[in-house]
Amino acid sequence: MAYETTTYDHAGFSAARSTSVAYNKLVRLDKPTGTYYLFFPCLFSTLLAAPMAIPMATPLAIAGYTSLFLTGALVMRGAGCTINDLWDRNLDPHVTRTRLRPIARGAVKPESAIIFTGAQLLVGLTVLLQFPTQCLYYGVPSLLLVATYPLAKRVTHYPQAVLGLTFSWGAFMGFPALGVDLFSNQDALTAAACLYASNIAWTVLYDMIYAHMDIKDDVKAGIKSIALRHEKETKAVLTGLAVVQIGLLAVAGAAAGAGPVFFVGSCGFGAISLVSMIYKVNLKSVTNCWWWFKNGCWITGGFIATGLLGDYAVRLAASEKTDEDNGS
Repeated sequence: MAYETTTYDHAGFSAARSTSVAYNKLVRLDKPTGTYYLFFPCLFSTLLAAPMAIPMATPLAIAGYTSLFLTGALVMRGAGCTINDLWDRNLDPHVTRTRLRPIARGAVKPESAIIFTGAQLLVGLTVLLQFPTQCLYYGVPSLLLVATYPLAKRVTHYPQAVLGLTFSWGAFMGFPALGVDLFSNQDALTAAACLYASNIAWTVLYDMIYAHMDIKDDVKAGIKSIALRHEKETKAVLTGLAVVQIGLLAVAGAAAGAGPVFFVGSCGFGAISLVSMIYKVNLKSVTNCWWWFKNGCWITGGFIATGLLGDYAVRLAASEKTDEDNGS
């Protein structure tokens, strides 16, 4: 009897572990790069909005909201992956990279995935409610994009543009989080809109490189992508996207009153990182495309964020000095 109990317990543990692994794979916990790409626009907008807040946002406020944005990005990226895999459960088995995804191979049933999606969205709403109420009005509409993005690849060669609309939504969120009203502040609205458009260009750029990993399977499965549509001129398209991204980023900074640190750090070094990636990436190599997709996130995103942080630090120091001078 003791032997039978031990066997049962071991089997139960193995089943639980197998289920846990399947759900971890479903939300891509083993591949967090997508979470970071979703988080960076939130970080950019928070840092860009911080000097525009009245009074200027404190480092503590920035750190607090940044942590919430990272948590939200983790949860919503997971929800997006689950929704994507539900839509693609009949397509994924035909693509080498996706054929072993949990829903595609039957490790997670569609019905269970739908319930799991509801739970994820509920957690995401809980995170969103930690922000000022105004953020709720900006955050909820993005759910429509999250739910419909997977359909884009069925009707257009540019699903990456729809992904850009979805993943870049955080470019708006930092402003209401810090109390900057986009509807009454024209400069802030211009900055947010240009930052959003800049991030859309960035999303299309990095996801075009990502799409080259599946280009052969996509042809067989009938999946549309920008990589297929512009396979012969990919690097020219990537270059154009980089120009648009950095150009719009510069306009966003100018509207927000950013200084030289931003233009050198975010725009200058951000541009250098993009040029390096576009020149060096081997679009015929799945491994190399993945390396640049994964590391380009931190290289380009890191430069942009560092420039924004440096600009905020300079302007905060100047503001504190002015306050001291006025108080003396």
